[in-house]
Amino acid sequence: MFEVIVIIAVILAIAIAVVLILAATKPSTLRVQRSVNIKAPAETIFPLINDFHQWGSWSPYENKDPAMKRTFSGAERGKGAVYAWDGDKNVGSGRMEILEVSAPQKIVIKLDFFTPFEGHNTAEFTMLPQGDGTHVTWLMHGPARFVTRLIQVFMNLDNMIGKDFEAGLASLKKLTEK
Repeated sequence: MFEVIVIIAVILAIAIAVVLILAATKPSTLRVQRSVNIKAPAETIFPLINDFHQWGSWSPYENKDPAMKRTFSGAERGKGAVYAWDGDKNVGSGRMEILEVSAPQKIVIKLDFFTPFEGHNTAEFTMLPQGDGTHVTWLMHGPARFVTRLIQVFMNLDNMIGKDFEAGLASLKKLTEK
């Protein structure tokens, strides 16, 4: 019986070591980016991103927890605008602050997650003229802490977060191409 316990302990230790080694090989930065072409001018799209009060009309995260608590502070829109949320396990809690605005081409947002996992990232939206429309890119990047790298051993965060970005960009497209 003791031999069986030792064998199980050794196998478990090896499995844990393999997971830790795999996590250590993951990139130390997280980067998720998606783009879409929208047949609307940047001047139509830009205000929907630059004003956190408008995110309810297009952001995929706004519908994940209907009971989510939202607070707005700082500037009404643009640089200095702040949006904080506190929700269930699907959205957690966090805070966004618009740091930089170059109307109507670029918005840079400081994105802090507090729960379920702490994370500090930057989100960037760029809107570049393209033909009769606008090429819109949603990018999130930041350091990947070791716990994030452990999660990446079991889940593809680019696919998981990227699906949400794609849904949000599709909503922006639908909303602005009317």
